[in-house]
Amino acid sequence: MITIRPAEERDVEAITAIYNEAVLNTTATFDTDPKTETDRLSWLRAHGEQHPVLVAIVDNTVAGWASLSRWSERAAYDSTAETSLYVHVDYRKRGIGKQLMEVLVLAGRKAGLHTLIARITHGNEQSIYLHERMGFVNIGTMREAGTKFGRYHDVHFLQIVFS
Repeated sequence: MITIRPAEERDVEAITAIYNEAVLNTTATFDTDPKTETDRLSWLRAHGEQHPVLVAIVDNTVAGWASLSRWSERAAYDSTAETSLYVHVDYRKRGIGKQLMEVLVLAGRKAGLHTLIARITHGNEQSIYLHERMGFVNIGTMREAGTKFGRYHDVHFLQIVFS
């Protein structure tokens, strides 16, 4: 059974570990240096009702997390947020990402956001599929937008607009 709930400070260690595994082993994030728990605690505290951080709990363990973050500090973008979603390597392909994304999109609607944006590295077909399943559409690709693991990567932009 999977429980989705708002993240709490006690979840920071697990959130950090899940994120750092992605930093070190995947192109799901373009961060190249692991984050500290102090950094992730500050990050968590900067989120709120309009920009929640959610965790998926399986057997009393944080199996994944998702967040909505400010797209830009410029006021005109206040109704736009960026999605992030990471699942612990031992819990992937169990539907956790789908459930997190469903609750995240609902949270964005409830928060009064107008649009959600996702940046997904080329080759991450599972993430693209998951976002499209939730109603996101591909709005373009930035070619060779970043380098990681010694090569350039394209980044796809996906968006959902709430009516």
